[in-house]
Amino acid sequence: MAEQLSPSDVERWVQAFIDAVEEEGEYLTDLDRRSGDGDFGTNMTTALRRTREALADAVGTGAAGQPFQVMGETFLGHSGGTSGPLFGMWFREFGKAGADAGAFTLATVAEATANGWATLNRLGSAEVGDRTMVDAIAPASEALSRAVGNGEGLHAGLRAAAEAARAGADGTSDLLGRRGRTSYVGEAALGSPDPGAVTIALFYRAAQGVVGA
Repeated sequence: MAEQLSPSDVERWVQAFIDAVEEEGEYLTDLDRRSGDGDFGTNMTTALRRTREALADAVGTGAAGQPFQVMGETFLGHSGGTSGPLFGMWFREFGKAGADAGAFTLATVAEATANGWATLNRLGSAEVGDRTMVDAIAPASEALSRAVGNGEGLHAGLRAAAEAARAGADGTSDLLGRRGRTSYVGEAALGSPDPGAVTIALFYRAAQGVVGA
């Protein structure tokens, strides 16, 4: 089993993530109707389709982070809604982590995740328990850190991150929102997970699929 992701592997990760969000777009929008403005899925799929087009036009640099850099720039420049720029900053941290590297290792993924978490906390002030994407990012980051510290392989580490992110996303069903639009709907959102957290879970599931392929 390979212990690193080449630039082509990283692009496959991004493409698999785009496919997953497009497949779940209506579900994500439905979740947002219960806790937000109802445009989350549409905004995500629109930005990701633009990302696919930008990737097709990009000239390869050999840097493993380039697909994420393209995605981050696309989200920051063309995405709508309140969460679009936050996802743009999140993807940009993955681009930065792999900017000078020919491949992503488990340690690189862990670094990018931790930096992304810190950036979102700084910009949006979201904490664990606020019912946001951070509720999936935080457990994924902690799982990756443990995996790196325990010397686990790439596949095992990404599997742990995917499972932790999914559990974190599912757990938002029981949380009252404390940030953004969802903070105004109160108990009406209970029983449904936060769409941003679900999207983060899809992100790590896509990575696991690439390694396992």
